[in-house]
Amino acid sequence: MVNPLQFLQQVRSEVGKVVWPSRREVMLTTVMVFIMAALTSAFFFLVDLTIRFGLEGVLGAFR
Repeated sequence: MVNPLQFLQQVRSEVGKVVWPSRREVMLTTVMVFIMAALTSAFFFLVDLTIRFGLEGVLGAFR
């Protein structure tokens, strides 16, 4: 078992090895996530609309 002081020293050395993204990289990936979320929501909206009209057409034929 490692004592708390050694643990904190190990954590600090591991954090020092992390390569942090630049501000530009963070902004670019954030914009990409928003664009992909918008495209995905538009796609599923269109699929939902298509299925709804298809079901209304099929169910309307039995009235």
